[in-house]
Amino acid sequence: MEVDRLIGQYGELYHMAEAGSWPSIQEHGLLSTSALLDLFQITGERRRVIESEHRQESVTLHHSVHGTAVVRDQKPMPPERLRPCLRGLSEQEWYRLINGMTFFWPDTTPLSWMNNAPPYRTRSHDVLVVRTRDLVSRYHDQVRLSDQNSGSANKSLPRGRDLFKTIEGFKAPYLRELAVIYSVPEIRECVSRVEEWRGGERRGIVWRS
Repeated sequence: MEVDRLIGQYGELYHMAEAGSWPSIQEHGLLSTSALLDLFQITGERRRVIESEHRQESVTLHHSVHGTAVVRDQKPMPPERLRPCLRGLSEQEWYRLINGMTFFWPDTTPLSWMNNAPPYRTRSHDVLVVRTRDLVSRYHDQVRLSDQNSGSANKSLPRGRDLFKTIEGFKAPYLRELAVIYSVPEIRECVSRVEEWRGGERRGIVWRS
């Protein structure tokens, strides 16, 4: 895919974060699970479990300097459903792979679905609305594109490390996800606004650039 086509076709991207997390995101950037574990100095067995095993529930982290952060659950991706989908890597390797990326949706359909899913529909979320041009211009070499929802498991959609393509290497007819490897330190410079969403609907504006 050409960069100009990506920007022209998908002018905005969306990222769903825990309610109240925007101040921390402004300070530290948008962090993958692995980057967050680095920041919060989580090591050893606890880190291995969070990063390499299925998270049935969200995990709350605490740090004496950085405060509190939440690592979201992976309910749609249990190992027994994930296993038949994988090609060339184990479930643990897959979890580590996606925990090393930050993810964005190219439209609001999956955003509405996720906000209205039973575990989340009664909770508010901060939704970052990102200018694709600004994100890609800063992080082109770290951007990866996918034509699948990597956060769920469907045995009819096999996947491996090659699911995530560079922009120029992406040839699929549609885009399901845009990811940035590890973190987006300058995310504030790419965000046009932060919206409050609840139950699949916009409720208001949290912040505007």
